[in-house]
Amino acid sequence: MPTRVLVNTFHVDAAPEKVFAHLTTPESYVGLSPLVVAVRDVDRSEPGVVRYTSVERFRFLGLSYDNPIAVTLLTEGLSVRGQVRSPGGVRLGYRFDLSPEGPGTRVADRLDVSAAWFLLGFAAGQARKVQLARAGILAQRLSEGSARMS
Repeated sequence: MPTRVLVNTFHVDAAPEKVFAHLTTPESYVGLSPLVVAVRDVDRSEPGVVRYTSVERFRFLGLSYDNPIAVTLLTEGLSVRGQVRSPGGVRLGYRFDLSPEGPGTRVADRLDVSAAWFLLGFAAGQARKVQLARAGILAQRLSEGSARMS
């Protein structure tokens, strides 16, 4: 299955531990990803692993479609990574690597999007929009400043 890799690095004026706590709480993704409208069935039964269902809402030609996706979130050190399996065979691997940067945090956001060739362009385009929006939303939520992109 073809894959596209999308990378965005930005700064948040908050301590890495604060950013980490936000990114490891499934409910934080409602609104953090502009497509996510709900989170349900959160399972924290395995240490270092959180499984949940995220509901993405897509709008196309005046119609809306709620897309439930299975998410697995894993942590290691100051890194958060996960896998998303979406209907239609779209797979998304994501990773946030956090590191101290001045009084705040440098966030390296990487997405690996895989889909059938005829869906990959659409899926990667939607993922990129979400990735770029997420930087600003996260910075706004956790600090007085705004995200600086690099």
